[in-house]
Parts: sequence; structure tokens; C-alpha cells
Amino acid sequence: MSTTKLETKGDWLVSWDPEDESKWDKKLAWNTLTISTFTLTLCFVAWFLPSAIIPKLNALGFTFTRPQLYWMAAMPGLSGGLLRLVWMVLPPKIGTRKMVTLTTLLLILPVLGWGFEVTNPDVPYWRLMGLSFLAGIGGGAFSGFMPSTSYFFPKRMQGTALGLQAGIGNFGVSLVQLLTPWLISFGMFAFLGSQQMVNAGKDPVTVWYQNSALVYIPFIIAGAIWAYIALKSVPVKANIKQQFDIFGNPDTWLMTLLYIMTFGTFSGLSAQFGLLMANLYGAYNPMIVEGSGETARVLIEGYALPDPVKFVFLGPLVGAGARILFSPLTDRMGGAIWTLISGIGILASILITIPSLTPDYSSAEALKGSFNLFLWGMLAIFLFSGIGNASTFKQMPMIFERRQAGGVIGWTGAIAAFGPFLFGVGLTIMSPTVFYVIGAAFAVMCIVIAWVRYARPGAPRPS
Repeated sequence: MSTTKLETKGDWLVSWDPEDESKWDKKLAWNTLTISTFTLTLCFVAWFLPSAIIPKLNALGFTFTRPQLYWMAAMPGLSGGLLRLVWMVLPPKIGTRKMVTLTTLLLILPVLGWGFEVTNPDVPYWRLMGLSFLAGIGGGAFSGFMPSTSYFFPKRMQGTALGLQAGIGNFGVSLVQLLTPWLISFGMFAFLGSQQMVNAGKDPVTVWYQNSALVYIPFIIAGAIWAYIALKSVPVKANIKQQFDIFGNPDTWLMTLLYIMTFGTFSGLSAQFGLLMANLYGAYNPMIVEGSGETARVLIEGYALPDPVKFVFLGPLVGAGARILFSPLTDRMGGAIWTLISGIGILASILITIPSLTPDYSSAEALKGSFNLFLWGMLAIFLFSGIGNASTFKQMPMIFERRQAGGVIGWTGAIAAFGPFLFGVGLTIMSPTVFYVIGAAFAVMCIVIAWVRYARPGAPRPS
């Protein structure tokens, strides 16, 4: 296999065909994957940074209502989905090098903004909503980075390559949620002052919440410089009209539905997991925090309020890990069968979780049992959504020709990125139980699509 440096013209490779070993540079492909994966991880950090901060805002002295917090946590999903519609057309237009470099630099806007604004409880709601919207830049990047990476690898390796990039990138969600409790515990950026964090039933704690954002700024700058120096661009030329011919293919729409089931669920739950836990089992549930009479005595004395920041990283960690681990299996066995398994697993996990969305207040032990069911049910949903994230991205390069596959990857990623927004709106306007029942019905529809169109013996488009 050739590792000879190929001829280039500016940013662009003059000749590149991963299916022809004489026109493919394996080293360049893997270097590109490494750099774009590092920067994509930072994109996910920026996208989900609000989800690590918003559940603690009121404990830091802010006075937002529950609907305001849900809307704030939903906003990165709305902007991420909208911006993915922009990023999906960028790889053929400006190339990998410019796209990755400029996108990484743009991450400075929301990350720096959150680092400063979180220190001031008098910041108006609209400014934090604006920062939540800007965080969607990190979400939008996915629909540019993934198609771009697919151009560098032959079809036989795209399941593994895309699974590694997306899976490791998804770890950015867990990274920001896992590191935040530790980062805020010491005065790394003490020049911005400290804050008093007051949680129900606990003594005030001095924290430095600006650390949760500002610590990533040096990595963002380094990633942008690395991308500018080392990346090249693949000559996959297509104008806007040509890129949009994917919408005449019914498989574009069917794969969009399947990716909504998988990544839409992953991203939506990642953004709302902490708030949902706090509302059902923690500091935002008045039945638990306040209660009345004997109920209050039993619950407060026998039940420890779960701190969302100690749990929320687990879901994205499980989902991202599953995406990485199952990607090689999709290259060996095909993606369709694993998408089918993912749908069945998501449906079963939702049905298991639904009873826990109505906590049992009869005793402290019953409440603990409800919480354990909620936690394990949610982690199971994350697991199977991660498997489906890997398998759908194996399917798309197999179903569509090369130019269309990149566009479909970008499009499906764009629509599924609305997950945090849809989950936030859904949990604001209806009960969690009703919302999850709707999710179960959607999973049933996707299971039927996966079986009939892609996975059954003699399926029209086996993949």
C-alpha cells in the first residue's frame, strides 16, 4: 500500500482515490483522522459545555425557572442542528484544512463566553441563551468533519474510521461532564473570583466554575494550529445543487429516521440527563426537597439527593464507548443487523425506564429503588444508541455512492443534532412518561424500517 506523498495544489490533493492503492496515502489518511478526531472532541466539549453548567446555575446564585433551564439546555441542540445544515456542504467547497481550522477557532466564542459569564449571577437570561446558541458551533462541525473524513478512507475501512472519529469525538461529552466537578474545585483562574455553590441540604462550597470552560482554550488554539499545518483537502467537487440530489433518494429519508433514533437519542439525553435527574430525583423536585409532614421526614432523613454532576458523564461515556467498540464489528458483519439490534435494545430500555419516571415516594428505600431503575435504564438507552451510531455510519457509505454518501452523512447528522432541542422542548411541554412513550413508538417504526429495507434476507438495500 502506497505511503508516498501525493502531488498537491495548495490545500488540495491533485489525485486521490482510496479504492486505488496507487492513489491513496494511508499515512495521510490516518493523520487526518487523528487531527480531525482531536478537534472534533473539542467541538463536542464546546457543544455540551452548557449541559455541565446549566444544572448548577441556580446553586451558584442564578434564579432561573425550570422551563428556562430546559430551554437553555435545549438551545445548543437547535443551533447545532441548524449549523449542521451549513457545515454539511463545506467539505467539497472549502476543503478539510480550512474547514477544520476555522471551525476550531470559532469554538473560542462560546467557551470563553461561558467562562466569564458563569461567574456573574446578574447576567441576563438572553445572554446565556446566546452563549447556548453559540455552543451549537461545536455541534454543527460534525456534519462537516465526518463526510470529510469519509473521503480519506476506502469503503471497507469506513465503518472503523468513522466509528473511531465519532466515538472518540463523542467522548468530549463525557469529558466535559466528568472533569467539571474536579476543575471547579481549585482556583485555576482565580482572577475572576470564586463562587459559593449552595445545594439543598448541604453546606455552601467555594468553587471556581470559570475553570470548567477556560481550561479548554489552550487546547482549542493548539488544535487549530495543528490542523492548519498538517491537513490537506480531498478533491471531491460538487456544487450545492449536486449535493442536494440526495433528497431524491428514499434511503436518505429512511436513514435520517434511523439516525434520529440513535444519535438523536444520544445527544438529546446527553444534554438533558442532568436536568431530568435533578427534576425527578434531586434538588429541583419539591416533593423530595420540601415535602410535608411524615413524607418529608422519611425522604430527607433516609434518602441522599443524587448530585447530577456525579452521574451525567456515565451516559455519554457508555454511548461513545459502544460506538467505538462496535464499529469494527459493523465492518465485519455489516451495519444493518446492528442497527436492528440497536432499535430493539433502545425500545426495550425505554420500556424498562418508563416506570422510574414516576418516582415512588412511599419510602426512602422505594425512592432509592426508583432512582436505580432510572439510572440503569438510562445507561442501557445510551448503550444501544451508541451501537446504532456506529452501524448507521457503516450503512451510509455502503448504500450511497461516494459523493452522495458524504452529503447523506452530513444531512442525517444535521437532523439528528436537533435531539437536545427536541428533548428539551418535549420535557418542557409534556411529562417525561408521555415523552418516553412517544420515543418507544418511534423506535418501533425504526425497527420495522431497519428490518424491511436493510436487514432481512433479500432486503432491497442490504448494508
